Amino acid sequence: MASYGAWMAAQSAGHAVASNLTVVDRVPADMLHMVDAHWYQFPPMNPLWHSLLGFAIAVLCFISVVGNGMVMYIFTNTKTLRTPSNLLVVNLAFSDFLMMFTMGPPMVINCYYETWVFGPFACEVYGMFGSLFGCVSIWTMTMIAFDRYNVIVNGLSGKPLTNNGALARICGVWVSTLAWTLAPFFGWNRYVPEGNMSACGTDYLTDTFSSRSYILVYSIFVYFAPLFLIIYSYTFIIKAVSAHEKNMREQAKKMNVASLRSSEAQNTSTEMKLAKVALVTISLWFLAWTPYLIINYTGIFKASPISPLATIWGSLFAKANAVYNPIVYGISHPKYRAALYQKFPSLSCTDPADDSQSVASGTTTVVSEKSEKTESA
Repeated sequence: MASYGAWMAAQSAGHAVASNLTVVDRVPADMLHMVDAHWYQFPPMNPLWHSLLGFAIAVLCFISVVGNGMVMYIFTNTKTLRTPSNLLVVNLAFSDFLMMFTMGPPMVINCYYETWVFGPFACEVYGMFGSLFGCVSIWTMTMIAFDRYNVIVNGLSGKPLTNNGALARICGVWVSTLAWTLAPFFGWNRYVPEGNMSACGTDYLTDTFSSRSYILVYSIFVYFAPLFLIIYSYTFIIKAVSAHEKNMREQAKKMNVASLRSSEAQNTSTEMKLAKVALVTISLWFLAWTPYLIINYTGIFKASPISPLATIWGSLFAKANAVYNPIVYGISHPKYRAALYQKFPSLSCTDPADDSQSVASGTTTVVSEKSEKTESA
């Protein structure tokens, strides 16, 4: 409350005094060379914003670390969930876990001091971690979409994903992403304090070719290319499922039966359920990162002034994506819910009998679908 009282005193002291105060005032001297001149035009933020931001990131950090930790534990310690496809799910949870584990606590501390207190190098590492883990998440989701495409669209003609294949994809994602996110350490753009000076990210304010080109090229690699590939995959997934459902109804009509499935009321196949989970997760990812992309583009194109408050909440909204995935999988993945009930009964909100029934019906549907494809082939 002392800082809030000081802020109120500065506000009541008149414009002549208040105009000399900026959001950069609390930044340590060894960090000033990293701060863009753009931020000197903004007065200090109300300390209540720092408190609210620190509280929000602390809550999100706790939910993400616990939630993604449980996803990794359950998927790796449940025999029925140790499949090649689920290795991608574990990698997604791992990157989200590291996102908040490495970025949440420092931001809470910085919000307490109302500025970055860990020095220039830690600022660069912090910005690199945020970029690295966010990029790993979206490309892992892209690999999940490719896997669903292979299972649902290609069917029996597709080559099944193996453990080695899944591990190769995961390694490829980490290596390529690490190369991109290390580039600012070698002069292509840089990581700098942003917003209210409690977090660091890529430099989208410096008006140079190096700074602008990195943001543009990196946004293609991290945002637009995955978006196009995912839309492509799910467009054909939806078409394949719709065509298959139509054929099933026509065959059932010819045979004068209500349905060719043993339990059509129990929703779709296990593959389609997983595809829906992945689609929801990916949609949430793009909803979370689109505001931050807009902030970066606004900065490099000087489209409009960027305030510290808008920047920092855009960054927080992007980090919140690490919270969505364990919640989505906990709600939508029947085998995960069943394993969650067995290992942590107090955290499960469903009856294990319902989950078993869902899994059984999904398995029956998959078997019937694959047998039909074999017969038609």
